Amino acid sequence: MSELVEHVDEHDHVLGIIERGEAVRKSLPHRIAATICRDREGRILVLRRVGGAVDVGESYEAAATRELTEELGVRVPVRFLFKFLCLEGISPIWLGVHEAIVSEPLSPDPGEIAWQDWLTVAELREVVDEWCFVPGGQKALRRYLDPDSENPSSPLLTPPQPSPD
Repeated sequence: MSELVEHVDEHDHVLGIIERGEAVRKSLPHRIAATICRDREGRILVLRRVGGAVDVGESYEAAATRELTEELGVRVPVRFLFKFLCLEGISPIWLGVHEAIVSEPLSPDPGEIAWQDWLTVAELREVVDEWCFVPGGQKALRRYLDPDSENPSSPLLTPPQPSPD
């Protein structure tokens, strides 16, 4: 059976349920959750893939948590940071971006993760425009590294939420 996702509008309101492949083929916006992982030293995990489609009825946070477990084999809390509509790439997506502090060893699923490395913020700043990142990932990293660079009043961006601590 194909993966089902919620087709959403330009305001992230659900319009219906469709197969993810159909959403991509027809360029219909749907939801993706992504997580920026940091370690206790403040380095950021860079890899080929952490994130995936938000299942029908699932929150961005639940999807981010699920994807971390499925792809990296870790169970850690995630903190929602922001979301934005990304029109570039293979399909328009609402990308919900999260942060997680990972202190336990990673057990990446080789079927999901092709490569990984921990980079310092300075190293990541150097490569964010040079390496091949998906458009949503590149935008998310830029905003994460320099939150003041984005226009907070933009209707396509949701400001970071306060930490629930």
